[in-house]
Amino acid sequence: MSATVRIGDLAVARLGFGAMRLTGRLPFGEGPDRDTAIAVVRRAVEAGCQLLDTADAYSLGLNEELLAEALHPFPDGVVVATKVGHCRPGDGAWVPLGRPEYLKQQAHLCLMRLRLDSLPLLQLHRIDPRVPLADQAGALRELVEQGLVERVGLSQVTVEQLEEFRQVVPVVSVQNRYNLSDRDDEELVDHCEQEGIAFLPWRPLWLSEDDEPRLRAVATRLGVTAAQVSLAWLLQRSPVMLPIPGTASPEHLEENLAARDLVLDEEALAQLRPDSV
Repeated sequence: MSATVRIGDLAVARLGFGAMRLTGRLPFGEGPDRDTAIAVVRRAVEAGCQLLDTADAYSLGLNEELLAEALHPFPDGVVVATKVGHCRPGDGAWVPLGRPEYLKQQAHLCLMRLRLDSLPLLQLHRIDPRVPLADQAGALRELVEQGLVERVGLSQVTVEQLEEFRQVVPVVSVQNRYNLSDRDDEELVDHCEQEGIAFLPWRPLWLSEDDEPRLRAVATRLGVTAAQVSLAWLLQRSPVMLPIPGTASPEHLEENLAARDLVLDEEALAQLRPDSV
């Protein structure tokens, strides 16, 4: 199993870091103290996490600012992936917002908060059903042509939407919800593998109550944690898989990092299949 996955022309370590929890759900809830948050993300990079995932909507931009405070100038090899096109207007709800002028405005704000001249990877957080898909793709293409964005990714898309975007702008990554208990996007994972597109599963550790007993049985037999089994399963699922588990806990970070060295045997993989009993 390769230790890296390609994001376009880049090769990065196959376990990334999701930064959302570093600022909690502000302004809708408290996050960890700032010193702990900074220490966690610095440790993640020190331990070999090269892909850092954030978004303009995470704590109204504070998440991006924290990453810059902790790491700027970003070490060589570190890829900051941010997202635009999803906003939280005040009641905590997520609302797609894909008007081209808004996407371009937010990209400029991301650059300012991250203290970068260009964004290594800009992902469309959600497709806005009220805006023609070609207009949203065209805005991202313009940002690439202007040198403000180096690579483009998408989030929560179908195979058909991905291919429609690729008619307008190259797409190097897809970030959809995918884990042991939510495998609705199997076709999309296989398609990304076929096309050489990195797949970043968000909420990689989520588990249904029905699946929890067999996962814990596997973890107990192997002498590891359930979270480590979940991440190891993802890494073995496809060579383009790039999980981005997030945490604000130094202990949980180390637990997640240890999953890189775990290889599930055939018995474990059989137990984790959806049709197993």
